[in-house]
Amino acid sequence: MEQMTLNEKKFIETALLSDLRIDGRGPFDYRNVAIKFGREDGSSEVQLGQTHVMGFVTSQLVKPYRDRPNEGTLSIYTEFSPMADPSFEIGRPGVFAVELGRIVDRGLRESRAVDTESLCVVAGKWVWSVRIDLHILDNGGNLVDAANIAALVALLTFRRPECTLGGDNDQEVIIHSPEVREPLPLIVHHLPVAITFAFIGSESTVVIDPSNFEEAVMGGKLTVTLNTNGDVCAIQKAGGDGVIQSVIMQCLRIASVKAADITNKIKKAVESYNTERALRKIKRHPDPVVDVSKGAGMGVRSLSIEMEKTRLKIEDGKVNRSEDMEIETHSSKKTGCRDPYSKGINGDELKASLASRAAATSVEKMAVSPSVKTHFTMIDKTPTEMDSTPLLQQTIEAGEQTIKVKTLMDAVKPKHRRKKKTKANHDLS
Repeated sequence: MEQMTLNEKKFIETALLSDLRIDGRGPFDYRNVAIKFGREDGSSEVQLGQTHVMGFVTSQLVKPYRDRPNEGTLSIYTEFSPMADPSFEIGRPGVFAVELGRIVDRGLRESRAVDTESLCVVAGKWVWSVRIDLHILDNGGNLVDAANIAALVALLTFRRPECTLGGDNDQEVIIHSPEVREPLPLIVHHLPVAITFAFIGSESTVVIDPSNFEEAVMGGKLTVTLNTNGDVCAIQKAGGDGVIQSVIMQCLRIASVKAADITNKIKKAVESYNTERALRKIKRHPDPVVDVSKGAGMGVRSLSIEMEKTRLKIEDGKVNRSEDMEIETHSSKKTGCRDPYSKGINGDELKASLASRAAATSVEKMAVSPSVKTHFTMIDKTPTEMDSTPLLQQTIEAGEQTIKVKTLMDAVKPKHRRKKKTKANHDLS
């Protein structure tokens, strides 16, 4: 924290005599609390004004203490980075870092907010050790309150893996992955919320949630940790200035109201996180007709309408294919009758011969070649039962070539027959 000049200190103290603070708040106005969550369970991010703290909760199986073989452990570690404040140093934690960790630890562990007996797996052998890591990202004042909220939110959203006993004597611990069994949340009995007050000036003016500038000029600090039931879980007095009993009781009454408001914000934020987490776990199976990306945000009625539209498009495609096949068939019949060598031939006789020859040829082809028979059978089916239009078109084109060849032969043969019959009749006469 940067050193403040004497004029800046006097300005802050003089403004407080008029119930004004440098950031525009009143003496008992709390800054806005913003709570965010990470993608993984047990991660939180709390912003209290300019103060920014992140919390992470992890767990592992360890051996319990000898005096408490049926209880798990809860430990808190803080990390101060020079990025948050130039006065923080890398390496060994300073006095303020140790004090912060002890205040948060006393409020959570000494009040038995977390049920440590539920963390026992095998009495005297294996218990869960829960660790809370608090990272200070930006120091804007009142780190204790922000770190306490980050620890509470991370504990409420944490899920530990479920484990069972197996082996020969049921003494082997089997840890199940989240894909096999749903992880279990921690049992939290109550939420101890820390509220910090600062005493500034010769008259010990009381302000709540001090900023970093107010912490630089304060003569003392009081941190009260209590829950919504009105139970005082912990209390910490720092600084050299003394505080009378009536002021402490006034701070407790104010802290009780502020703790209830912060508890409601924490519960609402955790509830929204659990709802979002439950929605992420729902497995959506893709529909064979409707696109999943379109159907994800639709209702039941919209999905049925979309499926009906898709079905109509498929039926229209089938009808168009059948119409195209009919048009190609008619066109093939028209082009198949054009023969430049059939001029001067009687049209009625040519049609009759063509019909007889085409019928005989189709019967012969069907009897000789099974594959051709299959093709003609497909032609007799309805358009909706056909699967491959190109195969049918190839069959029709083959029929056209056969009809063309037979047409030339039939166009020549009747002419020679008529000549032979005419010559025979002439000889008889």
